[in-house]
Amino acid sequence: MASPLWHALIRTHRITSRRKVAHLRKAADWFECWALLRSGGCPGIMYCKGSEDGVKEWVECGLRYKDFRLVAKPSLIDSPPSSTDPPGLTELAAVSDFAEAMAERGNLLWFERAMGFS
Repeated sequence: MASPLWHALIRTHRITSRRKVAHLRKAADWFECWALLRSGGCPGIMYCKGSEDGVKEWVECGLRYKDFRLVAKPSLIDSPPSSTDPPGLTELAAVSDFAEAMAERGNLLWFERAMGFS
């Protein structure tokens, strides 16, 4: 049986620093979790999925952001994942693309509630 998956969601003012993106990419590989990042404008959104320890460590990787909010603390994913994502970071430019990625993984309602969209 596969180990249970955890996830977390972070909202910031914006993510534009390529150095911070590179650091998040390395952290996702190091902690063996999959991260989804919305960068380039407001709001900046970061989602992480993986083992309990991996997600918690990725969330605490030590970067500072303006208006950092952990809108969904690390928690167990309620439903079985509808897709398997390899460790690493995927970067998107639009909130609509981010929402579509959440829908593909069965997390759209969770995402909308956490972000305050519903």
